[in-house]
Amino acid sequence: MDGPNTRKRIMRVTLAITVLWLIVATSMVEARLVRLRIERREIVANGKVFGLAGPYEKLIGIAEFSLDPDQPQNQTIVDLPFAPRNVDGDVEFSAEFYLLKPVDPTRGNGRLFYEVGNRGSKRILRTFQKAPRSSDPMTVEEFGDGSLMRQGFSLLWMGWQWDVPEGRMRMTMPIATDGDETITGLVRGNFVGPRAATALLADRGHQAYSVIDPESDEHVMTVRNLSTDPPEIIPRDRWRFNEPGVVALDGGFEPGRIYDVVYLSQNPRVVGTGLAGTRDIVSFFKYDTSETNPLPGINYALAWGVSQSGRFLRHFLYQGFNENEDGHQVFDGVFDQVGGAGRGSFNHRFGQASRDALQHFNFLYPVDMFPFTDVTTTDPVTGQSDGLLRQAEATGTTPKVFHVLTNSEYFNRAGSLTHTDVTGSRDIDPATTSRIYFLASAPHILGRFPPQPNSNEVFLGQAPMNILAYTPVIRALFKALDAWIVEEHEPPPSLYPRIDAGTLVSPAATGWPDLPNVSLPKEPLTALRLDFGPNWHRGIVAHEPPRIGAPFIQLVPAVDTDGNDRAGIRMPELVVPLAT
Repeated sequence: MDGPNTRKRIMRVTLAITVLWLIVATSMVEARLVRLRIERREIVANGKVFGLAGPYEKLIGIAEFSLDPDQPQNQTIVDLPFAPRNVDGDVEFSAEFYLLKPVDPTRGNGRLFYEVGNRGSKRILRTFQKAPRSSDPMTVEEFGDGSLMRQGFSLLWMGWQWDVPEGRMRMTMPIATDGDETITGLVRGNFVGPRAATALLADRGHQAYSVIDPESDEHVMTVRNLSTDPPEIIPRDRWRFNEPGVVALDGGFEPGRIYDVVYLSQNPRVVGTGLAGTRDIVSFFKYDTSETNPLPGINYALAWGVSQSGRFLRHFLYQGFNENEDGHQVFDGVFDQVGGAGRGSFNHRFGQASRDALQHFNFLYPVDMFPFTDVTTTDPVTGQSDGLLRQAEATGTTPKVFHVLTNSEYFNRAGSLTHTDVTGSRDIDPATTSRIYFLASAPHILGRFPPQPNSNEVFLGQAPMNILAYTPVIRALFKALDAWIVEEHEPPPSLYPRIDAGTLVSPAATGWPDLPNVSLPKEPLTALRLDFGPNWHRGIVAHEPPRIGAPFIQLVPAVDTDGNDRAGIRMPELVVPLAT
């Protein structure tokens, strides 16, 4: 069945199909995704047969989109009315896509598994198939144990950021202008001082928004030791913009200190097209019945995001993007892994999608913003009532949702606010369509053995990285989510620390044992009410940095006598512990 002659026949057939598809792909698809430009179509893993699904192929190319700014489902896209229009009055943009599918789609399981790539990367194969890291897998080894493929899943990725480093999946986004006038606004770069005289304005090697009049005195640089310290203004004649995206300081930056550069920029990208493009490419593969769809027969779509991309999915649901332009549901299931209580800079003017919120840098960006819970609650300070799933519930497009938290999210991503009120005084149960699972004492980033320090000195701590590897739990939870959607088989009940169980407590009541030579965490990263200005509801920033309001009250997991979390999914390393 899997001999050399079979593989040769597959290769010949695939080459012929590829040529045909390159022609067909230039025709009109539909009003939202208007064209799939397939640039590469190849059999993978040397034609290996993956169970009943058979051989797999990859399709790589460009997805071209068109949006009607007047369409009700597009009204939340910030600055879309200011983007250039085509002759039909629509806004065009495009993105790189990457699809792995059975050569014969009828042998698939009818499910599309879409990964929102974290900053343009791919992680599905590493996490779910134990594969080595690869941005363009081809060999048998690069597909690991083939678990998802043997089950017949089709796997999809698409670029959704304009500013990722070279070599990662990217989206080409429209630039907003006000008629003949250039749109300007404030941008803030935030970084920890490197051991150098120059630093990058953007986050993690991303592209930065351009600077208007680099010599202007209106641009401001500040420095501080801690995020809670008042900033000190650095005299303008001591620093300058060297080249696009780079700032220089006379005498060099002081390592470990925190720098902010607030500058005037122009030509904002319509970054909300990343949300719309995600909606529309998945909708195309799921609902399009024309011959231009290379993946017919998709009945269910599931999404997975990790950290930044988990926050993206929370934002996607919150702003109603799980309803497509025809009123249909996009994702049937959403797996939000370690997104915590956050959303992000995914749909506002001059948004920087890579920015998160950390103890020592990237603070005061719109990440941990109300609402935090799936169900509607009220902020007593502002009087605002809202919920993460409010829009989806209103349109009948609520997916099944798994929120997976680790200990890191409680200390760095306001994790408790996903299941308490904002005063930290009572538990809030998740929606009946959602589950919350807490991986006790687990790290944000998957652990490795033997223990080792983080290779990035910005993230160095007093101890080596947590070694707890929870990939088997993630794989099991994904199967449970899939079964809930397809077979209506109820997943395990939510499992997380609660106020009423005494396992979710104030930082002072955590119960840490005495650990010699270890500084214990005193409090989590504080989520704050932030004021970005009077037009923030329209996605326009007037205050940069924002004005700081009252904090939200956060709680953390209680620990046992070994210093390990009491509640949640406790893996063998915690049940029979050798360390904290």
